[in-house]
Amino acid sequence: MTAIAAFLRKTPVIRLQDYFTAGGFTSLAPIDWPKPEPEVVESLIKAVDAMSDDEKQRVVLDAARVAALSDEPGQNALQNVVVNRAVFDTLEGANNRSLWVFLNENDRFRLAEEVRYNDERRRGRSWSGFGVDPDLAVKKDPVSLAAFTAAIRERFETPNVHVDIFDRHRVILEGEECELVQVAVYREGRPEDMLGFDANSTLSRRIVKPVFEAALTYEAATGVIEVVAKTREDRIDLTRYMARDLLGITLDEEQSLPLREYDLGMLLRPFDFPTDPADGIAGVTVKELRLMDLGDAKERITLESMSGADRTIWQMAEHRIGLDIGGGARVLGGTGDVAEWVVTRARFTIKFHPGPNGGRGKSLSLTVTMPHGCNLKDMTPQERLIGEKYLRLWGILKDDKDDGDVLE
Repeated sequence: MTAIAAFLRKTPVIRLQDYFTAGGFTSLAPIDWPKPEPEVVESLIKAVDAMSDDEKQRVVLDAARVAALSDEPGQNALQNVVVNRAVFDTLEGANNRSLWVFLNENDRFRLAEEVRYNDERRRGRSWSGFGVDPDLAVKKDPVSLAAFTAAIRERFETPNVHVDIFDRHRVILEGEECELVQVAVYREGRPEDMLGFDANSTLSRRIVKPVFEAALTYEAATGVIEVVAKTREDRIDLTRYMARDLLGITLDEEQSLPLREYDLGMLLRPFDFPTDPADGIAGVTVKELRLMDLGDAKERITLESMSGADRTIWQMAEHRIGLDIGGGARVLGGTGDVAEWVVTRARFTIKFHPGPNGGRGKSLSLTVTMPHGCNLKDMTPQERLIGEKYLRLWGILKDDKDDGDVLE
């Protein structure tokens, strides 16, 4: 009940009243809604705890879905798809907005969950991108949709497939938005047996058929298809079906987009991180460097500068391992072969000035691993924007152009 209690306390009573009134809960004790909010919430917590198991579980599951879209990425996902923006934008509080969409535009709420699913996994292990022709129209007519669905049924050998196609947008660099069409695919997997308790609390095996989700987006301005699915083979096939049945083109595997490449070579010597005053950045500190000797790739050395350290990471490198920062990253002194180092991972902290209300300024921690790894995909859209801006500015992110913020 701890999670439910937190959810009830964070949500306005008027919205909770809408939910419990519309829900048709027969086991909920009467609530005196006009009472002061703290009293209503406390009585509601007790009433929910006393509900029947089935209805209480329904409240738990609904609250979990609503809460999952109450953080910043979830709110962005809702804003992507909600129809009545005039009401949505005036509501105060993330839980309030999330529950309002859940109650009033439930189909759009599910689309927001699909947006969240896609964007959370974007540029991760289950992501691929493909460059095709720009300015194509995504077909949404019944014939095209039936052909696309039939191809998925045949490919995955399942009769049960559900497809959603909808328009959305995504924030890219400098606060601009790109228009996308997203295709969400649900398919039923092969039967699996698992242990569970039956109605008599007896442990037994039951047969379940899991549902697998995939997501594709097409950006007409750049001609980029992005797909999130379990395996590379799945991603290639789903993209081919989309290209053929929904875009009317043929996709070649050679059209896949390259992974983003990162270069940390500039960190082998002291670096003055330039920033834009408009971003309110107080300073940038390199907190960690992982170094590899090119003559012995089986070993690594990691240097970490803790808060309050007197030395910079480069001064520490020279002090601890004799790394000659100004001499081509070679070790000072010693005999025999001279080690030559490369940076394989770095972590830096971007510290911001305090906001207008004072307090401590926020920090953004970036971790880059050579040659393709970066924690940008785990950040909020706003954090990704600032992180990408400066990784490019500092010469760490090495892509030739910004294709709608899609290359990884």
